[in-house]
Amino acid sequence: MTEMTDVHPRLEIKNLQRAYGGRAVVDDVSLKIMPGQVTCLLGPSGCGKSTTLRMIAGVEMQDSGTIHVDGKLICDTVFRVPPERREIGLMFQDFALFPHLSVADNVGFGLKTGTKAERRARIEELLERVDLLRFIDGYPHQLSGGEQQRVALARALAPRPKIMLMDEPFSGLDNRLRDDIRDETLGILKEEGTAVLLVTHEPEEAMRMADEIALMRDGKIVQQGAPYNVYTRPVDRASVAFFSDANVLRAEVSGALAHTVFGRFLAPGVPDGTQVDIVFRPQHLRIDFDRAGKGPLPTSTDGTAARAVVARARFMGNESLVEFVMDHDGSTLRATVPNVFLPQPGAVMWLTVRRDRCFVFPVHAAG
Repeated sequence: MTEMTDVHPRLEIKNLQRAYGGRAVVDDVSLKIMPGQVTCLLGPSGCGKSTTLRMIAGVEMQDSGTIHVDGKLICDTVFRVPPERREIGLMFQDFALFPHLSVADNVGFGLKTGTKAERRARIEELLERVDLLRFIDGYPHQLSGGEQQRVALARALAPRPKIMLMDEPFSGLDNRLRDDIRDETLGILKEEGTAVLLVTHEPEEAMRMADEIALMRDGKIVQQGAPYNVYTRPVDRASVAFFSDANVLRAEVSGALAHTVFGRFLAPGVPDGTQVDIVFRPQHLRIDFDRAGKGPLPTSTDGTAARAVVARARFMGNESLVEFVMDHDGSTLRATVPNVFLPQPGAVMWLTVRRDRCFVFPVHAAG
């Protein structure tokens, strides 16, 4: 008989609330993060992400709600473990190394236990892992921005924190360097078994790093799950648009069907007369050439083709963006196509939309 063990989340926050001047900045936020798991708090500036992080770190108090580490309460509105005893590491955009301390002393700054030899061994181990051991006796001003970032990572990891809180830590780096350091950081954190809560406003960063994404808006978590699920099963129009450009068709429902120039879309459970937005991403708009004034025949997969005229086309590096003006109402739709596809402005084309790539949202719920 296999013995069952009770595995607590490394970090659990329950019903956190924080208001300023009567306005809820963090509104009933709950999260669980397991050891070795990376969760991204993703959302626009001002949605409450950083305030949530500061409450977990202990530098700001919640108005209500609780914070637990390994199943043990570390903070409610009465009991509070001080920030320095929470075993939580911090990495921010302004990583602020101490300029007067050597690289070794920067990394070892948070090491308060162990012999001098044990602390030195930990410093050397971490600097080797971030490929900076050769700079151990150097100073921050002798390092590049990316090297300083890696020293900051080693410093944050040195005390072996159970949890790492990261607030836009890579946004000051150029793109190529950012990708490399992001991947390197993620690998080290996973090896250490650290639970990571990363704050970002960049969907690409969240998709690249996270095991789970918690999408925030106006102080609330509006959707939470694996990146694939959050991207492919958005809860509303604003969630679609946060991850990518979106095309929107407005339609009215009759008999559980929304009627559009592209044919009918299923709208199960939506009352007759309700206005809905049919939302789809530019990569899911299919383009066909005009054949003597006709387009492709209707299909159950792609619906009815609608006539459009090319407004402009641009090559974006790994794809082409084509903007169309629709014949039936003069509205604009955008399509992205892999590689080079640059039809001339004024060219007539026919567009269809994959039914299984569309999202139908009642207008009142569109955000």
